[in-house]
Amino acid sequence: MNLSTTHALVRLPSRSLAACELVHLPRQEIDFARATSQHRSYVAALASAGVTVTTLPKIPNLPDAVFLEDVVLILDEVAILCRPGAASRLAEVELIKPKIIGLRPTLEIRAPGTLEGGDVLRVGHTLFVGRSTRTNREGIQQLRQCVAPFGYAVKEVPVTGCLHLKTGVTSPTEGVLLANPGWIDVTDFGRYEILRVPAAEPWGANTLPLNGRVLVAASAPRTADLLTARSLDVHRVDISELQKAEAGLTCLSVIY
Repeated sequence: MNLSTTHALVRLPSRSLAACELVHLPRQEIDFARATSQHRSYVAALASAGVTVTTLPKIPNLPDAVFLEDVVLILDEVAILCRPGAASRLAEVELIKPKIIGLRPTLEIRAPGTLEGGDVLRVGHTLFVGRSTRTNREGIQQLRQCVAPFGYAVKEVPVTGCLHLKTGVTSPTEGVLLANPGWIDVTDFGRYEILRVPAAEPWGANTLPLNGRVLVAASAPRTADLLTARSLDVHRVDISELQKAEAGLTCLSVIY
């Protein structure tokens, strides 16, 4: 969670989006015009939370490139170029590199390590990192070495049943985690208060906190109500077409 987000990087979706990588969802027809409109609304939601958004061009032959979070992790002190677990996404790293060098000192995850940003949940100076089908132990160990000089603790969390750690758990406000315990073992998070997503909304745990506001997928209205009842400033964002590509709110941007 970052309570003072000033900037975000996003990338426009390409018409090849329907050919995206899928792990846990069946392939469905994606209305590209609607997906593009929803992406614009998502960018507007970032801007309305006081974030300066830089929009990168679409990449026609890389359908997953719109999920920019997975290829780079930007912390206050350092940027880490990830190494996606899906071979089809490796080219995305070289394409984002020129945009990152200059923002922060930059490090890279190297083979045989794999790490995707969707598996990294920052809570203060702790990085919870999902060991998933996309992120392996070697990648987690390399991340640990990258961030140790800056005082970050890295805690490995097994991920089952969903694509990334942040598919199943995010931190909508300080000291609180919103989780789907069917996908994430909440005992791995120790002292934090755990809110469980409504059973009817297993994908609702992926929220995006921005400067005191919480973005929640419009497909998870009960989750939004749960957070509103805790006096949080909830903003609902419709990304239903992008969710057909196994997207969440967090994966569509790199915030810093």
